[in-house]
Amino acid sequence: MKTIVVTGAGSGMGRATAQLLSENHEHRIVLVGRRKALLEETLSMMKHPDQHFVLDMDIRNGDSWKTALHQIGAEKLNISAVFANAGIGGENHYGKDDRWHEIISTNLDGTYVTIMELLPYLKNSNEAFKHIVITSSCLARFGVPNYTAYCTAKTGLLGLTKSLAVQYATDQILVNAICPGWVETEMAKAGIQKLADRGHKSYQESFDEQMSYVPLNRISQPREIAELVSFLISDRQTSMTGQGIDINNGSYMI
Repeated sequence: MKTIVVTGAGSGMGRATAQLLSENHEHRIVLVGRRKALLEETLSMMKHPDQHFVLDMDIRNGDSWKTALHQIGAEKLNISAVFANAGIGGENHYGKDDRWHEIISTNLDGTYVTIMELLPYLKNSNEAFKHIVITSSCLARFGVPNYTAYCTAKTGLLGLTKSLAVQYATDQILVNAICPGWVETEMAKAGIQKLADRGHKSYQESFDEQMSYVPLNRISQPREIAELVSFLISDRQTSMTGQGIDINNGSYMI
């Protein structure tokens, strides 16, 4: 049985990925997030709920990782993949209430600590190939006003992806990032609502405006992202590493 760690599993893309992966009875999922109630809600939506684990913790804290992994006996779980998905969004503005450090530390530091704490388990996995998938963003590809911290963190994650991919290639650990555009999550809805409030528009007006900038004129569903992640951590994927994979309905094209 393969064990897959999913951070940010309490909502959005993390929840959708956990649900999809649980459809394979050979998968054991470790759900990680800050709020236990949301993780338990995700667990209730999954197949084979008795074989999965819930860890409510701060992913930025290495000691918390060590304690949690010890409690579930992680050394015996054959951890073969990590979806480092946890993150926060929103604007930041310079001044005493600037969210710069909060956004950077959660998205960038938290992902780094997550991977570093789980690497020993990945190395010890008996699978031929191990996988790490990091959630970056299309905002790593282009700038957005007032999102300096978020753009910086998500761009940094692409650098982390490349460095780790080279460093751990000899361990047969494949490291890739996904760069989603608009995905129908609570985070995205909050962002659109903020734009609506600023422009004195309705939510629907703001939503339609944002979709007008997207060539396919649509928002992705979390399940679509989950399908990509599922492929990237599967036995079918043994050639891609160090890549930032764009899944954004055409909002960014190389």
